[in-house]
Amino acid sequence: MDRTNRTERYEVVVCGGGLAGFCAAVAAARQGARTCLVQDRPVFGGNSSSEVRVTPHGAAAFHAYAKETGIISELMIEERAANHETIFENGWTNSVWDMTMYDLAMRTPNLTFHLNTSILDVRMNGTRRIGSVVCLVANAEVELELFAEVFVDCTGDGIVADRAGCEWRMGSEAREEFDEPHAPAQASGDVMGSSIHFKTKDTGAPAPFVAPDWAAKLDDPDFFYKQGRNPNDVRGGYWWIEIGVPWHTINGNEDIRHELTKYALGVWDWIKNKDPNTMELAKNHALDWIGQVPGKRESRRIMGQYLMTEHDPLNKTVFEDEIAYGGWFLDLHTPGGLLAPTSEPASAEGYVETTSYMVKSYCGPYGIPLRSTISKDVDNLMMAGRNISVTHAALGTVRVMGTTAIVGQAVGTSAAIALRRGIPIADVPSRAIREVKQTLLRDGCFLPNSANEDEADLARGALVTASSQEACTGSGVQIGDTAERKLFPEDEHLRQRKGQWLAIAEEATLNRVSVCLSNLSDIAQTVEAVILPMQHIWDYRTELGEPPLATTVLTIAPGAHQWIDWDVGLNRETGLKPTSYVRLDLLANPHVAWHLGEIVVPGHACAYEMGEGKMRRDWNGPTRSFRVDPPQRSFGPEQVLSGVTRPHRYTNLWRSDSGEKLPQWLELSWSDRQEIGHVELTFPGHLLWEYRGYAPFYRDPQCPKDYRIEAWTEDSWVQVLAVAGNYHRHRRHRLEKSVLTEKLRVVIEATNGDPSAAIYEVRCYRPSK
Repeated sequence: MDRTNRTERYEVVVCGGGLAGFCAAVAAARQGARTCLVQDRPVFGGNSSSEVRVTPHGAAAFHAYAKETGIISELMIEERAANHETIFENGWTNSVWDMTMYDLAMRTPNLTFHLNTSILDVRMNGTRRIGSVVCLVANAEVELELFAEVFVDCTGDGIVADRAGCEWRMGSEAREEFDEPHAPAQASGDVMGSSIHFKTKDTGAPAPFVAPDWAAKLDDPDFFYKQGRNPNDVRGGYWWIEIGVPWHTINGNEDIRHELTKYALGVWDWIKNKDPNTMELAKNHALDWIGQVPGKRESRRIMGQYLMTEHDPLNKTVFEDEIAYGGWFLDLHTPGGLLAPTSEPASAEGYVETTSYMVKSYCGPYGIPLRSTISKDVDNLMMAGRNISVTHAALGTVRVMGTTAIVGQAVGTSAAIALRRGIPIADVPSRAIREVKQTLLRDGCFLPNSANEDEADLARGALVTASSQEACTGSGVQIGDTAERKLFPEDEHLRQRKGQWLAIAEEATLNRVSVCLSNLSDIAQTVEAVILPMQHIWDYRTELGEPPLATTVLTIAPGAHQWIDWDVGLNRETGLKPTSYVRLDLLANPHVAWHLGEIVVPGHACAYEMGEGKMRRDWNGPTRSFRVDPPQRSFGPEQVLSGVTRPHRYTNLWRSDSGEKLPQWLELSWSDRQEIGHVELTFPGHLLWEYRGYAPFYRDPQCPKDYRIEAWTEDSWVQVLAVAGNYHRHRRHRLEKSVLTEKLRVVIEATNGDPSAAIYEVRCYRPSK
């Protein structure tokens, strides 16, 4: 039987079904474009899938409240609510994640997909336009030719762009080309390597392992403990099982896979049978799974309208065409991986977070421009994923999957808008960027330099009131000497400067701040304290170029858990700005501990100084102990109209009084009657930590569980919609019947555990035509 040939026509064809391609295809389809997604594997997710099992990382690994939202957030929230599996660094992913993505693809109108389908060739329509891509469906002897108006290359290796004749780069740029701090002195073709992971299972009884003869023979402890390859988790994982150079990361992929398999087995043999630090821990663990699809970090980078260099993330360049953001550090792995003298630099340093390397590598959150996703050589080609237009050094931060996912959503959205408006994709950054940004924000995404300006959003013209609002008094201290928590944890010692953000209310009055400290010595100690005005929650500067709002020296007598008061006497006249952040910093004194708070106060993050006048997010505690007088009314109902759906320049959150029982309500009122057909809500949750910070079957306690929407009609409140069992943060409701009303209420009857009702944003729209 001869090969079957089929032809299909779409408006958008997305090639590659990793997180970037998946989000691009779903976004384009949701925006009304007839879309086809082509994936060469049997499952979606690329490196995050159950075939490769790389944990999706992003900005939240280094910045509080920086979790990526939009389509990727929908997926992660759904997977965590459904999955029994605990997340650890790598190797954990099971098919629940695959099916979460498959289910969303199946439920998305306008979206067709082809799995197990590889791109064979590109057929051009002229010199600057792709007419179609030719694909082969594995095991089916079917050749597909897919025609479209816009193509999106999310293949990682840039297969479509390469076949279309686009310029691309591969390897490291020389230092002299862009003067990038991380660039080598000489250009080279060296790229970061690929990894495979393995997973083990605790069998409850001794489980012997005998490595095959062809496995790598690893007998030198220095290979692991002095070269940045710490086998610290007998459950498996290990991103550092990485090999690239001397093999070509594209053409030598099968050789790389085989070498990685040899080394993965050799690493487990070391952990299981040779390493005195792990042998006993691994005694009952058996090898349960080993990957056979290398997780690739780098290959071709397609040249676009703009080439991002590492100066952009380091300097937080503000782009007019900003459509996504990143926040992972400049994470450039050593070419060769296991074959190199040392592993990735930060790992080789033992992840000491205050080294000069980490200081120069820490960046973000920073914006990513649309122009870096638009091919400069082909008029109907866009890119998303690790193959976008960036230098090798910039790729170190842009390449992580949380970042590529939101870039993908922006690309799919942009492609659909270009088609709808009948303009070339090359012109979207200059002619349609406002619509792209506003669409992304409405669809649940976040942009550091944009806010809701949607003229169609009726809520923006409303007066907002609420049944109650929380006043921030601070956070007490969890005291206890348990197996989980020492009396004076190491992360509480003031070995370096530490800071706590405080949200200042509209009244702009701060009479007193207090902190809970312990003096670990036998004599009185002093600590310098300073209060600085902050631009936003990710303002990590210690030197602002202007005087601080207040300074003092605190004296702490010997003893534990003392509340130390500071009468700061700040107000508008002394420079305190309403609805803004300040940061309370305590300077270093290793004899003193500043204790973590017993609760997480929303929007109140903490950090420590890593060096060279730069702070970084404090991983172990999002809120340190503090008290403020007077209590700051920083969670008012008006915050739902700030246009921003997370803490940034302020809390941007309405939160009801935790001392009052649910239900609690938020009300919008207008001077004139409005016809409302759609209500869109953004709730708190899944923002503070990165993916692996959330437990199996997790439903964020802050997220409203049961709520209803009521409209004021004929002198009474009438329910127009009710929701039970919610755990998603972004909900879009089309009312069964539009309502004419002057007042609308969102009544939150129950949360998933938090005592307060809370909302980031409410939007209202007229009925769809």
